[in-house]
Amino acid sequence: MAQFHFNNDELEYVVDGYYDAADFDDDPFGEVESPRANNFDGVDTDFEDDFEASNPTTDTSALEARNGKDIQGIPWERLNFTRDKYRETRLKQYKNYENLSRPREEIEKDCLEVEKGKTFYDFQFNTRLVKSTIVHFQLRNLLWATSKHDVYLMQNYSLMHWSSLLRRGKEVLNVAKPIVPTIKRPGLSALSLNRVQISTMAVKDNLMVAGGFHGELICKYLDQPGVAFCTNLTTDDNAITNTVDVFQSPNGSKRVIAANNDAKVRIFDAENFSCLNRFSYDWSVNNTSVSPDGKLLAVLGDSTECLIADAQSGKVTGNLKGHLDYSFASAWHPDGRILASGNQDTTCRLWDIRNLSQSLTVLKGNMGAIRALKFTSDGRFLAMAEPADFVHVFDTESGYVKCQEIDLFGEIAGISFSPGTESLFVGVADRTYGSLLEFNRRHYNQYLDSMF
Repeated sequence: MAQFHFNNDELEYVVDGYYDAADFDDDPFGEVESPRANNFDGVDTDFEDDFEASNPTTDTSALEARNGKDIQGIPWERLNFTRDKYRETRLKQYKNYENLSRPREEIEKDCLEVEKGKTFYDFQFNTRLVKSTIVHFQLRNLLWATSKHDVYLMQNYSLMHWSSLLRRGKEVLNVAKPIVPTIKRPGLSALSLNRVQISTMAVKDNLMVAGGFHGELICKYLDQPGVAFCTNLTTDDNAITNTVDVFQSPNGSKRVIAANNDAKVRIFDAENFSCLNRFSYDWSVNNTSVSPDGKLLAVLGDSTECLIADAQSGKVTGNLKGHLDYSFASAWHPDGRILASGNQDTTCRLWDIRNLSQSLTVLKGNMGAIRALKFTSDGRFLAMAEPADFVHVFDTESGYVKCQEIDLFGEIAGISFSPGTESLFVGVADRTYGSLLEFNRRHYNQYLDSMF
């Protein structure tokens, strides 16, 4: 993962040895996937806007969208260019962030030719009352849906809950304030924390887990006040917590997993938060995911190879070769046989766990790295998010050939299907047009349009 210094006062990033700060302007829809375009304050937009971004009148309903309103509320009619023209320019000028400059000519011929233009999820609502913020430009797991009505996201220092039913947001946890763990016992490495910049998060089974820019780990039960457990995972200087998750072990016990830039993966008991295992690898671990049966662990990071390891011991049992850059996203199909990996080479590869010699299929993004991947709980759809502008939804039953392309403008902070597969949420990070987009699954036999 790229190395950064973080200035708490200015909330500004400076990347070492890759970009000069002068290379960037304050355009969040700019020409490069930039660390500077993803700070807590958001960034200014291309579009001149003369109304309050936090006003409910800036929200967009399905009915308004059908009547011609832009789903993000961008007033194209007041601008000097059309949406299509801006999209054309954007595709030409966007620069994808790469750690490894390697020839990419072979990628195109390996990629699956897909049928775009399908609609599996219809636009339902867009709100600017809550808006995602991004701490590290390569980490985009900052949005989780726990039901079709309940979404959690990071907004500056606040963990926010959005009710799509009430259309109301509220703060669940403020990590700018001192955080004192409620669970304390001898031998437990609990530490008080303060002003944590959340780099990644997960919310499952009433447990919110978040990782911080300086190696922090925070665990909070949503139905209990305060924070159950928090600590610093490491004292390393470059200690970003890159990914966290909650999973069930083969014996049914709930576990918390955290992967860090210090090249270690740590497993915690989700009841008493004791550290059960530490696995060490040869490079910074950017993403991990555990198979549905809790037996296998996908390990991705600062390597062109992805690893399959035993989830109990951490021992590597398989190598996945084919990507050309570093990987930052993975997801398991619910049947446990297919693993999806997302890479900065702008592709997602699908692997059959029974034969790892080569990938089954290669899916291509439009312009940037694949930074987030999610399967629906029934396995029917795979959502694939680029750093900005595009979320692709693939129909797995078609062999991933049929695809819906969600086309928007802005940095994507995270994507999440609701557990029942009815809703898809997309978090957009931008000072003016930052928002939460909601899409509802289309049922062709009983589909009803929302009238509000």
